[in-house]
Amino acid sequence: MPVDALALPAHAKLNLDLRVLGVERDGYHRILTRMQTLSLHDLLVVARAARTTLAGGVDDDLVLRAARELEAETGRSLPARFVLHKRIPAGAGMGGGSADAATALRGLARLHDLDVDLDAVAYRVGADVPFALRGGSMQGAGRGERLRPAPAATGWFALAWPGFGVSTGAAYQTWDQVGGDGENELTRAAVAVEPRLVAFSERLGPGWRMTGSGSAFFRPCSSRRQAEAAIRGLCCWTAVAEPIGSLGPS
Repeated sequence: MPVDALALPAHAKLNLDLRVLGVERDGYHRILTRMQTLSLHDLLVVARAARTTLAGGVDDDLVLRAARELEAETGRSLPARFVLHKRIPAGAGMGGGSADAATALRGLARLHDLDVDLDAVAYRVGADVPFALRGGSMQGAGRGERLRPAPAATGWFALAWPGFGVSTGAAYQTWDQVGGDGENELTRAAVAVEPRLVAFSERLGPGWRMTGSGSAFFRPCSSRRQAEAAIRGLCCWTAVAEPIGSLGPS
């Protein structure tokens, strides 16, 4: 049955671990990472319209890039009005932009009753978008787009973001000079790019680690109460979230 509008969640993710395996000839880095979808999410409204517009984002937002790629794939115009309500901090390493793009693809496909392989379109939008489309618990290889199921995370997560981002490109370029170790091998590079992360991580204390290329940190917790206690008193953006399963077929 045709629909005129949809309101869809665009879920954040965490990189529970991340290894950098090297650099390809084209300059992109090969990684191995375990990713987990979270209950924390943006909200994207997708509605029928005479032309495509976006409110709540910027002109080159990944939502609009996703719409253009889907139009190219289908060879037809897919006009829609997007209204994006952001809850995931930008530049935090929690995949907010990729989640918004994946949700735009899913919403347009439902709105216009499309029968199309969204995975192929998702990769052209961004390396993290195929995972955002599927969700759940996945190991990502290559640039993060080669996915296979991974053990699901349990419990809850405390989340903290310092209020500034780290450029993903700059973090990877800096890794070429400084390398990395630990559960997230981009941490050393992210700190070199943005030295304020040193003081931020010290204020958080033990048990916290960075997600993606930063700048958000997370702490695994056994319960919601423990997660809420972990963020109590922190003077920054904070949230608690639980892991969620697959978002269903793309």
